[in-house]
Amino acid sequence: MFKNKFLTFISFLFVTFSASAIGGLSTISYKEPWYSLLNKPTLSPPDWVFGPVWTTLYLMMTIAIWLFWHSKSRETTTVYIYLIHLVFNTTWSVVFFVFHNMLLALMVLILLIGLIIYLIFRFKRVNLVSSYLMIPYLLWCSFALFLNINLVMIN
Repeated sequence: MFKNKFLTFISFLFVTFSASAIGGLSTISYKEPWYSLLNKPTLSPPDWVFGPVWTTLYLMMTIAIWLFWHSKSRETTTVYIYLIHLVFNTTWSVVFFVFHNMLLALMVLILLIGLIIYLIFRFKRVNLVSSYLMIPYLLWCSFALFLNINLVMIN
């Protein structure tokens, strides 16, 4: 099964977008009215931006891990790190929007960014395209870190 490129793509797509679904449901269910009442940094994007951006990033992450999986010298450990990083990705949404704990969410985000950087380096050793596909995700999470820090400071 895991040698079939179509089935592995669907599997990685399912796993990656499951993290997206959990994070999205957490956000939708617990965001309001709490989030609307927060003071926001001036660079905060409008709410409608997040859906398309995250959908694109999750698709790029899926393609990155899928290309890595089908590389000749892949390492299973990197796939486990990818899965662990998805747990932290989802955890941020739960901690921030469900528990309304911006400081703990900030710590989770720092760990997530560290895992993304680690994945980029691990991907780069095996599949350069996989590492490049993770860069927009790293940049977006870095921007989220900036926003999260500002939210902690002004609220």
